[in-house]
Amino acid sequence: MIRADRPALFRLRPSWLPPAPRALLALILPLLAAASVPAALAGQRAHLNPVIATLEAGEIVYGLSTQDLSLAYAREAARAPVDFLYIDMEHSPIDLAALRTFLLAMGDKEMVLSRGTVRPNVALLARFAPPALQSEWIVKQALDLGLYGVIFNGVDTPGEAAFAVSTMRYPQLRDSRYPEPVGIRGVSAGNAAWAWGVSSAEYVERADLWPLNPDGDLLAVMMIESVEGLRNVDAIAATPGVGALFPGAGGDLSRSLGVPRDSPELEAAFQEILAACLANDVACAITATTGEDVARRVREGWRIIRTTVDAADASRVILGEAAP
Repeated sequence: MIRADRPALFRLRPSWLPPAPRALLALILPLLAAASVPAALAGQRAHLNPVIATLEAGEIVYGLSTQDLSLAYAREAARAPVDFLYIDMEHSPIDLAALRTFLLAMGDKEMVLSRGTVRPNVALLARFAPPALQSEWIVKQALDLGLYGVIFNGVDTPGEAAFAVSTMRYPQLRDSRYPEPVGIRGVSAGNAAWAWGVSSAEYVERADLWPLNPDGDLLAVMMIESVEGLRNVDAIAATPGVGALFPGAGGDLSRSLGVPRDSPELEAAFQEILAACLANDVACAITATTGEDVARRVREGWRIIRTTVDAADASRVILGEAAP
């Protein structure tokens, strides 16, 4: 199904993908003017997080990453034909003040008025340099800015995954339908509620982890980047509150395995991570840089595709236009 509020080229289900990007382009272009909005799931309010809304619709999520926190790029990214952008603060300075400015600059009032919803076109996520798993204040302050998710790098054990989940959850009330795992995030919703465009009370209700809480709008992504993480991947995927696994581009994982990035052993590791995701009904993310690679990964069952180009070039890369 194709959503009216997003470019149609990203709204094809996996089974519809043809083997070649050029054929995909020919299929998509006639549909650009024939979009329709999928109905909300019965008994469940619409999600504000476009990544979660897209996953629940059974569609493929596409996204970008960047270290560019300029206001110009924030405006560009807000209207990119993707579902998410994640800020890489693992390999760039952790600058929460700049992150807050960038997030607020992505606020697109014209789009809010035209679509009649405060749900952003693009969800903003971030990942941070270690020891993010040991320093919950980083996660707390980032979420309090209004992020829609956190990508935790270097998750090696289910215990680390459980701790990461706990840093993103508020302590639950006695009558909570989802009391476990226990949350340790301090409650102060004002700034995040302002960024989301909802009341503080509604933010607190929505600021829980999906799919643990079906109404949650926060996503916890665990990166598998070591031999130990690969050994424990099934248990990590089964950890309550984990929304997705992500082997990244393979640099750290290939080094941990002791093999180059083009090694069949690394690809086998990717497939092992994917198998754990499928077995535990968890979304699996991967990086793909050409249309051919995107089509292959979608056919394999990857549900989140991260490209490696700027927002302005995302469409061309996903359709294979940037391939030589």
